[in-house]
Amino acid sequence: MSSKIILLLLLSTAALLVASAGERDGSIHDLLREHGLPPGLLPKTVESYTLNRSTGFLEVQLDRPLLRQARQPRLLFDQVVRGNLSYGQLRSVVGLEQEELFLWLPICGILVSDPSSGVILFDIGVARKQLSLSLFETPPDCSPVGSEPPAKVVGDVQILPKGLLGRKQAFQDQR
Repeated sequence: MSSKIILLLLLSTAALLVASAGERDGSIHDLLREHGLPPGLLPKTVESYTLNRSTGFLEVQLDRPLLRQARQPRLLFDQVVRGNLSYGQLRSVVGLEQEELFLWLPICGILVSDPSSGVILFDIGVARKQLSLSLFETPPDCSPVGSEPPAKVVGDVQILPKGLLGRKQAFQDQR
């Protein structure tokens, strides 16, 4: 009877190990490195993540939406970022946007085809944006969305700070 109990314990332990292996094997930044992507694609403060190793489906949970504004490019992270992870790429991305000129454009995919080239490609739907991999070497410090300076109202015109929806404030400063 004791051998049956030991066998049952071994089988249940093995089942638990297999079930948890798909969820979390280290930090999300280590996972990105293992898949040929730079660790700085995601903020330092990731709450949790899950990865289905058989399908590559990755879901990253943040405590709230975050804005990477200290370094270019400016990125906006939703509270949940999803995509299909495979070596050198994150496809079908949802929950990540990049500021381009005056607009926030959704990032559909991220590709590092040749790490020695030092280039990372952001697929923003209508085009691919080529950036230096060095911009993503370390996970960025991000600020909560909404912590930007408030907009000013002059007369009937709302003036937005630099870098939000437009650069109206910069034009006002030049007058």
